[in-house]
Amino acid sequence: MEMKLELVPVPVTDVDRAVAFYAGQLGFVVDVDVRPADGVRVVQLTPPGSACSIGLGTGLAAYEAAPGSVRGLHLVVADIAAARAELVGRGVDVGEVTDVGGGVLYAALEDPDGNTLTLQQMPWRTGPAF
Repeated sequence: MEMKLELVPVPVTDVDRAVAFYAGQLGFVVDVDVRPADGVRVVQLTPPGSACSIGLGTGLAAYEAAPGSVRGLHLVVADIAAARAELVGRGVDVGEVTDVGGGVLYAALEDPDGNTLTLQQMPWRTGPAF
């Protein structure tokens, strides 16, 4: 049996502000932005090159968790120094690169609500393996 993780809901206080951060600053692609019913909004954004998206929204149980409660979404990159520099250039507050062991590198960041994300570089995930 195959299963693919395709969407991770991220609770936020202001969907427009979150879209501005994820699309405008992180460079995620807005795949869906719909209002299928009164009080319901669904926004799906995907990091470039990813098969998994995040979901932001209102009016659905999937978005009722406390804003800022998502921890450690990993954004895997081929070159963490370059990715960090690019995001800092876009105004994102990204922590310093840290070697967490085995050559795995992390750099932490947060969205405007305090949901945390981590840039991650793994030495064996390069070229075709990336």
